[in-house]
Amino acid sequence: MLDTLQRLPDDPILGLAAIARADENPDKVDLTVGIYQDETGLCPVFKAISEAQRQLTAEETTKAYMPPAGDANFTSGIQKLVLGDNSALIADGRVSAIQTPGGCGALRIGAEIINAAKPGARVWVSDPTWPVHIPLLGSVGLQFQTYRYYNPEDHSVNFDGMVADLAAATAEDIVLLHGCCHNPCGADLSLEQWGVIADMAEKQGFTPFVDIAYQGMGDGLERDAAGLRLLAERLPEMLVAASASKNMGLYRERTGAAIFLGKNADSAGALLSQATVAARKVYSMPPAHGAILAGKVFADASLNAVWKSELEEMCQRINGLRSQLVAKLAGVTDRDFSFIEREKGMFSFLGLSEEQAIRLREEFSVYMLNSSRINVAGVNSSNIDYLAQSIGNVL
Repeated sequence: MLDTLQRLPDDPILGLAAIARADENPDKVDLTVGIYQDETGLCPVFKAISEAQRQLTAEETTKAYMPPAGDANFTSGIQKLVLGDNSALIADGRVSAIQTPGGCGALRIGAEIINAAKPGARVWVSDPTWPVHIPLLGSVGLQFQTYRYYNPEDHSVNFDGMVADLAAATAEDIVLLHGCCHNPCGADLSLEQWGVIADMAEKQGFTPFVDIAYQGMGDGLERDAAGLRLLAERLPEMLVAASASKNMGLYRERTGAAIFLGKNADSAGALLSQATVAARKVYSMPPAHGAILAGKVFADASLNAVWKSELEEMCQRINGLRSQLVAKLAGVTDRDFSFIEREKGMFSFLGLSEEQAIRLREEFSVYMLNSSRINVAGVNSSNIDYLAQSIGNVL
């Protein structure tokens, strides 16, 4: 039976990253996979996480299963991180959360909840969006409609197009929104624009599903969550997929949470019960290590302060790299790349053609997606001049 299966093509991002790793050119620049890298090209371990891990190693006495909803310190802490330490919604019991295997797991559990409420529901996704959104949510049978989001001509949010498209969203629809640091374009909604979306959700009745995977890596922890919090304060229900992969560096630990906002405490409890049953069918029990570490960081004031300081340094470095890259490109080409500095988070479309992106790869060993999406965090002081000059050459 199994020998009837055909080989499938590699994931376009992971496959390209593998080619980059195999490239022996000492000047190669890999801007493909979306992980944070420091000046040395390493994805670092946070000092706060290292200390939490030391504590865990010293005190851990069992490898028994976690509770179905996950580590209590983690689920409590991430609710406060996303919605605010003094959130009235949390105090009123309108919020529940389940620990998941990364942000991907949170998206999948959210999809299970949506499909349980309305089988085959329609989900509106931005054009463009993270390529895995549709496979993840569609795996349970949800349907999709796109809304305009990005204007490649001026590298900004096409908000008029977004509003015009979402005017067709109904009370039975889900609208998937990027909480901050839009992947792949880096162009984010302003707080005023978030308010317009809230107005539309109130009037039309659609339910937002906010994917916030990069909180703290755009304008800081509070500002990055401002739009999501505005929606939560005004709407009766909402779903959130949150991740600790980026802002705590827990990529391989697969540490995420699906957060549910219900109309009241009973609704929040019902959503959590649905989520635990869905999780049992999908992955049975949550992984422990990363969530316990993150929970320790959330619960310990000293570790929390260290972590926030480290994250702020990371955020400042990414924003600094954006400014440096704009300056370097200005020295080698007449094209205006100032939009890179206005964008948020790790990603940006350079606005190159597919042919130019392929030339960069084949002639200069500069690896980016064919769409010219780059991971800004892959830039550092040792490769930025070569990167800029290579881009100048193909232009």
